[in-house]
Amino acid sequence: MSDAVHIVLDDTAMAAAGRGEVLVSRLLHRAHAEPGWYLYAPACALVEADRARPGTAEHLAALPGITVVDLDLPAAPAPARRNTWAAAHAQHAAQPTADRPDGAVIATADPDRRAGEPVRVLGLTP
Repeated sequence: MSDAVHIVLDDTAMAAAGRGEVLVSRLLHRAHAEPGWYLYAPACALVEADRARPGTAEHLAALPGITVVDLDLPAAPAPARRNTWAAAHAQHAAQPTADRPDGAVIATADPDRRAGEPVRVLGLTP
């Protein structure tokens, strides 16, 4: 287990960032300023966030502390198991990988939406 912090932003967290909500802003700042903090924006969730709040995708993709996660071949079947592409891609991106053996936490402004899922959740509601 490493000391690195890996956080996947779901579409609700990204839309909250677009609104300037303080808890998401703190995550963005840490990912930019502190070593060992990593934020990921799954492409499908980025699209949904931009639908909810136009301009969000362009803004977040330009930030140096965010890694956009492409919808690659291993992730492609994930939407079949979820209600939305955004939720599926975020859950897939949070799974353990060689770079993140412990997986990642999903940051969300709607923690109830993740109830019963086999993922760790960071609620961004005050």
